[in-house]
Amino acid sequence: MRSFFSRVRNHHALTALQFRTFRLVCGGQIFGNIGTWMDELSRGWLMYQLTDSVVQLGLARGIQLVPTLLVSPFAGTAADRYSRKTLLLVSQSVQGLSFAALALLILSGHVAPWHVYVTAVIAGTMQAIQQPARASIVTESVPPESLTNAIGVTSLIFNMARLLGPAMAGAIIAVAGTGGAFALQAACMFMATLWVSKLPAMPHPEDEANKGRRESFARSIVEGWKFSWQNQSVRAGILCTTIVCGLMFPFATLLPVFARDLLGVGAQGQGILLAAMGFGALLSAATIAVAGHRLTRGRVMMDSSIVYGFALVVFAVSPWYSLSIVAMVVAGLCHVHANALVHTVVQSYSPPAYRGRAMALFNMSQMLSTAGSVLIGLLAVVLGSRGAVAVMGIVGALGIVALAWRMPGARRIQ
Repeated sequence: MRSFFSRVRNHHALTALQFRTFRLVCGGQIFGNIGTWMDELSRGWLMYQLTDSVVQLGLARGIQLVPTLLVSPFAGTAADRYSRKTLLLVSQSVQGLSFAALALLILSGHVAPWHVYVTAVIAGTMQAIQQPARASIVTESVPPESLTNAIGVTSLIFNMARLLGPAMAGAIIAVAGTGGAFALQAACMFMATLWVSKLPAMPHPEDEANKGRRESFARSIVEGWKFSWQNQSVRAGILCTTIVCGLMFPFATLLPVFARDLLGVGAQGQGILLAAMGFGALLSAATIAVAGHRLTRGRVMMDSSIVYGFALVVFAVSPWYSLSIVAMVVAGLCHVHANALVHTVVQSYSPPAYRGRAMALFNMSQMLSTAGSVLIGLLAVVLGSRGAVAVMGIVGALGIVALAWRMPGARRIQ
């Protein structure tokens, strides 16, 4: 791993890797993201095996909404006050233990749907803690002129994991069942914790954070939300992510139905579909890492979101597996173009004193996909899985058009 970083860190598209702290963050992110993306497939597949219910399939992901909404505001404030390294160490360790516990339950034959729900709550809570802490570390580990490149690199790693994780999970489930998949997820999280343990102690970057230490958590949260709403660039980015993640990305919840019942390709086929989305995301992340500084962020994040919606309509009506794969590639590319650029906008336009809280709000908007998962599961009961995905894609695209009309300056964000 170190030799790999040594070879690539001087490449002009990967200049952020010349900073050791950033390299350590990336090392941990590789393992952590692979484990998390394996969970994207294995948890849904396990629940569908146990219940054969699209509603419970949606609830298995949607249950993560509760801890995300409750914990994220406090997690953002904590990232502005306390050791981000400690927050990552504890949260990744607990998430790894939850994966290990579920693996043992599966392998012993004692797993039940409520175990899936409980561990989903734990995973959602730990991820809510990790995200603003990690984002703040990334921002402080590189100089401002390297931030877009750093976010491009982390997005590249994230989407490499999106490519590898589901494919690995699908292959392992086919050979060793979901118990084997969750065991490997636990190992990945413990490896991520090992990399984070090597991070140096990092001082809090903002003097204003000392004021936050004297405030109550509730007051600090309100101040962070007030800043995020009053800053038009941050507000536009978070609203864009709310639409994309709340209405478009939840289609992934129904992938087990498409893979098993509509396309007839099984768990490995579902892994390939998710890997196709990951491949499109990887192309997007590579583009941002190489040429992100040349893009008009607002225009690209809006246009990509609209195309995303139409890609979902194509996926919904496609009778052919090959066309479904192509639609997934386009969806993955557009998803990352939109979210990575919003990520950059929120970090770039947030001063250090508010960055953790602004990123927590951004992460909350991303995690609205869990609420969308419940909604799309219910829609699938009424409209069928194809109809549910098509409706969500159309409504999401129209939502972005409405946002661009209401906030015309959003398309001009640099």
